[in-house]
This record gives sequence, C-alpha cells and structure tokens, in this order.
Amino acid sequence: MKFKEIKNNIFYCGLNDRERKIFDELIPLEQGTSYNSYLVKGSEKVALIDTMYPPKMAEYLNNLDENNITKIDYIIANHGEQDHTGALPELIKKYPQAVIVTNQFCKNNIMEMLLIPESKIMVIKNNEGLSLGDKTLRFMLAPGVHWPDTMFTYIVEDNLLCTCDFLGAHYTFEDIYADDSKDLEHAAKRYYAEIMMPFRKMCNKYVQQIKELSPEMILPSHGPIYKNPQFILDLYADWSNDDAKNLVVLPYVSMYGSVEEMINYLSAKLEAAGIKTIKHDIVSDDLGDLAMAMVDAKTLVIGASMVLCSPHPAAANAAYLVNLLNPKVKYAGIIGSYGWGGDLVGKLSDIISNLKVEMFEPVLIKGKAKPETFQKLDELAEAIIKKHL
Repeated sequence: MKFKEIKNNIFYCGLNDRERKIFDELIPLEQGTSYNSYLVKGSEKVALIDTMYPPKMAEYLNNLDENNITKIDYIIANHGEQDHTGALPELIKKYPQAVIVTNQFCKNNIMEMLLIPESKIMVIKNNEGLSLGDKTLRFMLAPGVHWPDTMFTYIVEDNLLCTCDFLGAHYTFEDIYADDSKDLEHAAKRYYAEIMMPFRKMCNKYVQQIKELSPEMILPSHGPIYKNPQFILDLYADWSNDDAKNLVVLPYVSMYGSVEEMINYLSAKLEAAGIKTIKHDIVSDDLGDLAMAMVDAKTLVIGASMVLCSPHPAAANAAYLVNLLNPKVKYAGIIGSYGWGGDLVGKLSDIISNLKVEMFEPVLIKGKAKPETFQKLDELAEAIIKKHL
C-alpha cells in the first residue's frame, strides 16, 4: 500500500481492521477500527509516530518496505497500549538505529508490557522539542485521556497535532480525511462514551488547550484525520461539559414482564411531559448504546428483577458499567420487582456509589404492578419532571 501524503513529507501509514469485532475483549465494534501511524520525514531525521496492533504487524512492516522506508531515527510512543505500540519490538530490530521517544510513564509501561530494553528509550518532558532538521516535534503530556501515560505530538512547522486515542473513533475508511458526517459523529460519540467519558473533566481541559493551539489538522490514532478540527472539538466540548440534557435513560431487565411494564409506564408519563426517554433492554440491547445514551442523560432509572435475593446479574453489570463510565448524570432512581425478598435497592445503590447523584424514592413491588404501584410511579414521574423542567 502506498503511503498517503498529508502535508509536506508527512504521511499516513496506518491500516484498517474491518474484521475485528471486539476491542479489549469488552467493546463491540460496529465496523472494526483503524490503527493510525504517521511518518514524518525531516531534512535530517525521520520519525514514526505510533505504530501498529500486533495482528496487523506483518502487513504494516511490508508496507514500510514497499514505500522504501530504509531509515527511521525516532519512533514516538504517544501511549503504551499495544494497539499503538505492538510493533515496537520488531521495529527496533528492523531499524536498529531507531530510538523510542516517550514520557516516563509510557517508558515504564512499554518496558513491562513489551520487554523493550531501557537503552532503546529516550524520555522527554512536557513541551520538550525534538528536531528532525526542518521539522520540530513538540510533546504535550496529556495524562488522563485515557491512560496516565498519554501524550500528544505536535508537528510545529506544519501545525498538525497527533492526539493518540483522544478525539478518535472506531471507524474505518477509504479516504483518510473525516467527512464530518452523522455516521462519523455516531462513531466518535460511541468511542467517547466507552473510552473517554470516565475522564470527562480531563477531556474538557484538553479540548480547551487544543482550541487555543488551533492546529490545522488533528491526527488521531483511531478514525479519520480531521481537516476541520472544530467538528470534533465542538462535539467533545458538548459531551464533556457539565450540562446534562433533558433526557432520562431507563436500562432494565425484566424476567416476567413486571419491570418492563413499570418502565414503559414511567417512560410514557415522562414523554407526555416533554422529557425524552431512552429505554434499554440490558439483556438484548448493545451496552455500547447504553454508554452513548449516558453521555447526555440528566437522570438514570434502573429497572431490575431479583435473582436469589439480589439484583439480576445483568442489571448489576449495567449498573457497574455506568458507575465506571461516571457520566454527568444528576439524578437516579431504582424500580424493581421481587419474588420473595432481598436487598435490590441497597445493592444497586452501592454499585453506583461513584455517581454524584440525588436519589429518588425507589419503587419496589412483589410480583406484578398494582394500582398503588402506578400511583408510586406517578409520584416518581412528577419528581423527575420537577427536576427537569
């Protein structure tokens, strides 16, 4: 594959992986992903920014040969995970003069995870520069989006910013440049929800820093290159701020229909009052869609059946996921149905203890909903409406 020139001897040398179905054994991929790598040819030195996921390594190394890359002086590791660094062991064999350039956190990680010798690594500090002759790489430490070892690489003279995982998307393409489409926005939002949302405050901080830097293009490590950086920066500014939308998310599991009946009733009440709701069947629906819904939600109401005196495992799993993602949600409630008893509310409340939310009075019934159940659901709906409107 011929490398695609982005600007002034800066080339895209990444690969699509349309066959990959799940990321980190956790995140379903709707269309696979891309692993982006960038080659920067200065007048004196050549640098490679990020490398390749190990299963794609043979194709990646072959592409370097086909493009007559006989010399690499520096390999920049913006982050230690192997989807970016997996080719490092082979690259330092192929290019024995190459030095890996990274920060102290990432140095420790790649030494432990890839057994890279310490002698092959150059440690840089925040805002330190590296000359390639007529081009300068400047490194911006960005811990927290999404590992403590993350950094950005700024190609100074060309005003291009390589942001590693930050501002990325699990998205495959023929054209390396973003089309700013709804499909891309969907992929970027899903990526943010599943990977970046736990670090929302840090995301907001770095969005502002990048806006001040005003790069001509943003070159992430997954997904297309943004010729219009404002597209992705504006989306991230919205997703990562503290302003929740007029949205209630209702994840639920219902063994015999009782919980589902209550969820549907509550949803209809809220929709009639002008509040958008998203119902999510935890068992059959994609948990990635739940994560996306939580990006904007003001209120979370979990519906759960009981299994052996505890929340249904699927409900506990969803609650655990939301707790990890730590969205901007302001309010939460619990709806449940049980057969003989247990501690549904207490256990679910413990699982979401990371969320800084105001809890509504729970609605918990034995068996099927009764007239007094619907009265309690009306009261819950009115409490939610008051907070939203």
